Amino acid sequence: MDRNEILRKAEILKALAHPDRLCILQGLQTYRCNVGVIQSKLGLSQSGLSQHIAKLKSVGVIRGERNGKEICYRVVDEFAMEIVGLVFNNMDCEVNNN
Repeated sequence: MDRNEILRKAEILKALAHPDRLCILQGLQTYRCNVGVIQSKLGLSQSGLSQHIAKLKSVGVIRGERNGKEICYRVVDEFAMEIVGLVFNNMDCEVNNN
């Protein structure tokens, strides 16, 4: 593996190092959905969710696709999907905003 690939994977790992982002990715592995659905499922604030989405997009883990007036997100990075699978190992994610 070359140095650039190692650096890319390190950036993805940094982006995944937040419980809300892990939960977002776990859900997006199964369903493509818009921010409204993600927000309602995880109970995150709109501004917080927007920041998480921006971070995941910036490292190339997710991609948004326009569907009419809404943007539906999906996971596009295999390495990130493998990591999320290892983290959750057939468990569902629950966000607790305490």
